[in-house]
Amino acid sequence: MKVSRIFKGLLLGVALLLASSAFAASKGSLAVVDPVTIAGKQVAPGQYKLTWDGNGSDVTLNIMQGKNVVATVPARVIELNSAASTDSAVVSSNSNGTKTLSEIRFSGKKYALAIGQETAQAEGSK
Repeated sequence: MKVSRIFKGLLLGVALLLASSAFAASKGSLAVVDPVTIAGKQVAPGQYKLTWDGNGSDVTLNIMQGKNVVATVPARVIELNSAASTDSAVVSSNSNGTKTLSEIRFSGKKYALAIGQETAQAEGSK
């Protein structure tokens, strides 16, 4: 009986620890230097807060400036071969001169968020 209680307590503790770790990993920031398009929405230069949630590698990314949600887009969590050395945004230049955000990397993390074409290509290969 005591062993069962201890086990349940440990199990609950581990579950809370894992849940808090997952929650902490679902936040980040993004600095935009030039206007970029994110999943069809034009985003002005500035500092943005990021939050995402979802199960597995498919997540919903919220891009916020202050308390205002600027964009909500589907994204895919992808593994990197090594941890990113700095926070960075991967931007593609389009033929019409505009720029599109395709990936966000986080300092010290071995994962990134793929947006737009990267997401569509990954979903198409399922």
